[in-house]
Amino acid sequence: MREDEPAAAPVTRPARLGGGALAGRLVLGAGLLLAAAGALTGAGTIGFAGRWIAIAGLCVHAVRRRSLTTWILVSMIVGAEIGHDWPEVAVSLRVLSQIFLRMIKTIIAPLLFGTLVVGIAGHADLKQVGRMGVKALVYFEVITTLALFIGLLAINLTQAGVGVEPPAALAPPDVQGQKQTFAEVLLHVFPENVAKSVVEGHVLQVVVFSVLFGISLARLGDDKRRPMLAFAQSLSETMFKFTNIVMYFAPVGVGAAIAYTVGHMGLGILANLFKLLATLYLALAAFLLLVLLPVAVLARVPWKRFLAAIAEPVSIAFATTSSEAALPLAMERMEELGVPRSTVAFVMPTGYSFNLDGSALYLALASIFVAQAAGIHLGLGRQLLVVFTLMLTSKGVAGVPRATLVILLGTAASFGLPEWPILAILGIDELMDMARTSVNVIGNCLATVVVARWEGQFPAPPTKEPASVAA
Repeated sequence: MREDEPAAAPVTRPARLGGGALAGRLVLGAGLLLAAAGALTGAGTIGFAGRWIAIAGLCVHAVRRRSLTTWILVSMIVGAEIGHDWPEVAVSLRVLSQIFLRMIKTIIAPLLFGTLVVGIAGHADLKQVGRMGVKALVYFEVITTLALFIGLLAINLTQAGVGVEPPAALAPPDVQGQKQTFAEVLLHVFPENVAKSVVEGHVLQVVVFSVLFGISLARLGDDKRRPMLAFAQSLSETMFKFTNIVMYFAPVGVGAAIAYTVGHMGLGILANLFKLLATLYLALAAFLLLVLLPVAVLARVPWKRFLAAIAEPVSIAFATTSSEAALPLAMERMEELGVPRSTVAFVMPTGYSFNLDGSALYLALASIFVAQAAGIHLGLGRQLLVVFTLMLTSKGVAGVPRATLVILLGTAASFGLPEWPILAILGIDELMDMARTSVNVIGNCLATVVVARWEGQFPAPPTKEPASVAA
């Protein structure tokens, strides 16, 4: 009887879903035909009606999917169309995107504090872990630094942000990179008052305070450390949920951001955004081929088994745009691959704070894009300072959807960069998040195997079998 029940479910559900899906496709198809006819004949009214009929078909599809990702993608199209058809209305929608950004900004300090303190003090037994802890942290730092430099190189090669016309209402004449001496830059890293750092949005100062706090907490006895660690853990989990709640407003915020961007700057901005998207995907591909692949070869990772093991976790990360969603399954698959549970339990969660390769690459790339779009020239020294800042701030990126947006806003504020290019990036952030999140998961799975191999805990590939067969 139990075998019959699963068989019955797939038969009834597609039949029931087919009607709505077919209706949505018909409406979409009819709209696209009308839009094409209007474009060919020059009849603006027909094209206008066709575009909105097609959008209605997409909305039907989004309603049936009930997926935040789908709604965000559809809201991008709706926003672009509103910006194209009614620019004045689109400009007035800016307040909705500002509300979304303000809600995101409230997450920055508590999210960084909670994740960093848990990541450091939660492994207070690093002395017991010994070499593995040091090796893991060294590996994380080297790989994420390479990711940052690849992102920096890619955006300087493509110049994806050059040529964007800044909106007059959002580009104050005094928005320029501030010249600071090395002493001033160094002094600005350290907080004089953590509350002031939080209020003024100095992300790097919050990170320094959190790191020192985590180290101090790790040095306490277990009875004194446990309550504060539990608070930090609870705080980070609460901020994860807070982020998820804020993301329900994401379709409205993203749609309004795209509407405002197109309404104020025209459709030309979309060319720059898709150039940025292509730059990210190419940079991530280069990172996989030039960094992670050689690391896997040097560590003698059984690549066929490894790819089979990570296929499902990576697909979950791609679909949900959340590294955290793939964590339990990724840990299980690494154990099945042959990595000891103790190694998986230490390296994988630590990597979620210190080894988010895709997010680090994206942050370097997006930060320079913001400067390029704003017409602010950042010399090599300034760009290296951005990379140094991101080396620290990216360590606090949580594995939740669009958490990198939080860090990007904080970095822009730290370097005197405007926010309006980030509003534009927000429109395609969903598409970029899918790729960078997948690379995050791949990087952490590989790090787990590499550290286990480094410690001699991962079984060597069967190189002796051919010799025994020959014998």
